[in-house]
Amino acid sequence: MVFSSISFLFYFFPAVLILYFLCSFSRKLQNILLLVASLFFYAWGEPVNVLLLIGSVFVNTIAGYLVASGGKRKRKFFLVLDIAVNLGILFVFKYLGFVSDIFSPIFGESTISIALPIGISFFTFQALSYVVDAYRGDVKPENPFYVGLYIAFFPQLIAGPIIQYKNVAQQIRNRKSTFEKFSVGMSRFAVGVIKKVLLANTFASLADNIFNWSMIGTDYYPVPATLAWLGSISYTLQIYYDFSAYSDMAIGLALCFGFKFSENFNYPYIATSINDFWKRWHISLTSWFREYVYFPLGGSRVENNDIMVRNLFIIWLLTGIWHGANWTFIFWGLFYFVIQLAERFFGYPDKMRHMWVRHIYTLFIVNLAWVLFRADNLYQAGVFIRNMFALNQNGVLSDLAWLLVRENWVFLLAGIFFCAPVVQTVNRFLFENPRQKLSRFLSTFYPPVILLLFTFSVSYLMSGSYNPFIYFNF
Repeated sequence: MVFSSISFLFYFFPAVLILYFLCSFSRKLQNILLLVASLFFYAWGEPVNVLLLIGSVFVNTIAGYLVASGGKRKRKFFLVLDIAVNLGILFVFKYLGFVSDIFSPIFGESTISIALPIGISFFTFQALSYVVDAYRGDVKPENPFYVGLYIAFFPQLIAGPIIQYKNVAQQIRNRKSTFEKFSVGMSRFAVGVIKKVLLANTFASLADNIFNWSMIGTDYYPVPATLAWLGSISYTLQIYYDFSAYSDMAIGLALCFGFKFSENFNYPYIATSINDFWKRWHISLTSWFREYVYFPLGGSRVENNDIMVRNLFIIWLLTGIWHGANWTFIFWGLFYFVIQLAERFFGYPDKMRHMWVRHIYTLFIVNLAWVLFRADNLYQAGVFIRNMFALNQNGVLSDLAWLLVRENWVFLLAGIFFCAPVVQTVNRFLFENPRQKLSRFLSTFYPPVILLLFTFSVSYLMSGSYNPFIYFNF
């Protein structure tokens, strides 16, 4: 079940919301309801793998107790054991088939094919952070009920943001549900649905068609350069609006139930360096790797540059691997490793005088990286990038590209426009100038516009429009 679906919007969410507020006399009863609803939410699409989720809850609950008591050697042993169990399960379900394919030329043809449980990378990382924090003494060991709600809470279960137990422990017990939280949460959720349905899905249709044409091969259909650039830009917009929309919906839904999650995106496409980009993109994942891998390795504050390079290499290799079992993801991660290493050692783009040059540089690198990320294999990535620079005797101009732009120019302009902090700036203006005529007009104008666009989005979903979700794969 996805948030941008009729079953969620008209059945699951309203039912859970009504029952939740009917149970407002008891916080414990509300938490029980949310846990049961979350398990049902996961079982809707993964009826068998819900047992894996429940197993993860119990294993990590027990591990939380074991790593928090006893001697240091004993605690460290159980910590290592828990990490091995969690990563071992993740490896079996997500990477075993990929690894077996690598060694198939040596050991024979691979026949291993295991269905990937949805959201396993997200809830595994949350479980690991809980146990590590219990080992460090940052959180107290909890019973399986609280750990289960933390890991399985349906707003963030499928695709994050990755939250830490120490940031929600008090909220689970003592959060306050107010009308202000509920109204802000519903507004944030509606904006997420609008971004997903009207923008992300439109860009998905463009990108998928153009990338699929490039799969045919240059001998049959050489995609012209302008069409290839349209495909890469469309995917760059798609993945941002797809994932940030899910984060908007997750944060909004959580707020409706009184939980406040940290932001997961901060307008990454206005970044002026790759380092800046990764401070703004998928913030929860970047923070997780920094706190639980990069800093324990020594980070960048080491006397030996070789160790710093090693630490960066490990982080970006793991980042690539985390996203999927494919060489494209591994090379995507290593591509960012090389770029960030170059930025550190050569001081670029900080040495560039003009901010717009830094911005163009960053977007160019990010766009190329997304081509590698999107491609089905390294061959397609190479063909597509060569097409972008007209290196496949594929030509430059494309009538089809011009036709697609004319048909979708409103969505493309809106997508580019809202990559900048326009809404944030307007909100700040409304907050700082509540009595100005323009402020009052915008405040009055905003709710009906959001309601109209939300209704329009729902009508798209009811008509069975194209509705993929990228991060289901991770």
